[in-house]
Amino acid sequence: MKRDFSRLAEQSFDLLVCGGGIYGAWTAYDATLRGLKVALVDQGDWACATSSASSKLIHGGLRYLETLDFKLVKKALRERQMLMAVAPHRVWPLRFGVPVFKNSRLGSLRLTLGLWLYDFLAGVTGQSDGYHHYRTDDFIKHFPALDDAGLCGGFTYLDGQTDDARFVLELIDGALAAGAVCVNYCQVTDFFEDQGQVSGAHVIDKVDGGAGRVYARQVVNTTGQWTALTKLGQARCRLTKGVHLILPKVLDNAALLLTASQDGRVFFMIPWYGMTLLGTTDTDYSGDLDQVIVNQRDIDYLLNAANRVLKSVQFKESDIIGQYAGLRVLKNDGASTPSALSRDWELKKKDNGLLVSIGGKLTSAREDAACIVDTVCKHLRIDVVCKTFGRPFPWLPDAHFQTWSELMTIRLAKLGLDDECALWLIRRHARRVETICSLIENHPDWLQRIHPDLPLIYADLVFSAQHEMVVHLEDLLRRRMPLLVLAKLTRADIMQLAEIAANELHWNEKTLKEEVERCCQKWQNPTASHL
Repeated sequence: MKRDFSRLAEQSFDLLVCGGGIYGAWTAYDATLRGLKVALVDQGDWACATSSASSKLIHGGLRYLETLDFKLVKKALRERQMLMAVAPHRVWPLRFGVPVFKNSRLGSLRLTLGLWLYDFLAGVTGQSDGYHHYRTDDFIKHFPALDDAGLCGGFTYLDGQTDDARFVLELIDGALAAGAVCVNYCQVTDFFEDQGQVSGAHVIDKVDGGAGRVYARQVVNTTGQWTALTKLGQARCRLTKGVHLILPKVLDNAALLLTASQDGRVFFMIPWYGMTLLGTTDTDYSGDLDQVIVNQRDIDYLLNAANRVLKSVQFKESDIIGQYAGLRVLKNDGASTPSALSRDWELKKKDNGLLVSIGGKLTSAREDAACIVDTVCKHLRIDVVCKTFGRPFPWLPDAHFQTWSELMTIRLAKLGLDDECALWLIRRHARRVETICSLIENHPDWLQRIHPDLPLIYADLVFSAQHEMVVHLEDLLRRRMPLLVLAKLTRADIMQLAEIAANELHWNEKTLKEEVERCCQKWQNPTASHL
């Protein structure tokens, strides 16, 4: 993945996609596969906002069955099943437990019906993938951290997990490989028109200050939360904030879907990179889009909700390892509370021809992006169908994945890598692990873990710096590798990692110090923006 602004400025394209989150990435990838000449830009890094601030789930949304939104759930479950098949390294199964307490809002009968329907809509027929019911003693064996007082058993069901930022990155790499021009840190300052129709954009290279015009037959806005700043967005969008906390490990290989006693909202406790991901909140937001912070109220809400169902551990604020906040862009349908708002998606077309993507979910973004590209193709009078459904992901090995993964784990073990690190290395890079093996063979010391509690190694850091369009240190330490939220890094830790990055990215001493300072100011301040 190479960043090249010169391939963008003063060039003409069939489609210009503005916004490099999950919707922009899928749109660019889809359109390029259909043969369109595509440019994708983002004013920041890839997935630097909402698309790296999710709950890291590929799921149908079990709770939406309560609101009878069967269409949305079925759509998301169809995508979940497909993604697990074509991207087993990127989307892997994760079983969720749902405890039933005496005072639970939903009893066993309603949960049985809901989980049966959830499996039915997903087309799940096998017992291994379907839901299970457990008596109290058996359920506690699976989730020993739970408080068993008032527990009346529980259920488990299957959904999917991912690393959202890497999901986006792999799609962008796929678009690049298929011929798209993708440039991060490229700001669109305004659009220009020809005979009343948008025909391109003025752009600025935020790395070296260069500027130019990009010509396009069609332009689509997939900027997510920044859409809310436009006239259309002010009328159609409602922003809600979601906060997640990273805490020490309390779960093994299964997650928990829980209900907050404070307000009856659903929240998750999820194993992620060997830690616990706790979230999320859902509150209306009207503040600065560039300074979305985790505040004390968010922290208190999540810790109190978790501690009311836990027994073996009671989380304190001092236990928080990392935190992040992001914004959901929802259709403003007049619902009284954020949680009641529809999570569905829509595409609007302005009078000047600009297409604007509003709302949506990480799980169903591919199908929505296909609708965007269908609209573009119709406008351009190009008759080519979508090619992304059922298509293996760009980094998937050619061989049978399970067999390949087992052989690669053996190879990594011979190099000295433990199984946990091998698992995450394969999930993060898939077939590119073969190149990382070569790095390890040439530099055996890069086999070491960056942090003793995390399954992330120095060879991964070096490879990501070399090959994944890193511009700033934060790109590397937050999105290519989520170190800034998974560990309490000291300034010395950040400096050490920055020195390794500087060697690969050819930073001089001045740039190195600036990058470290910028990273420390943002991520060592608990009230800083944690997008």
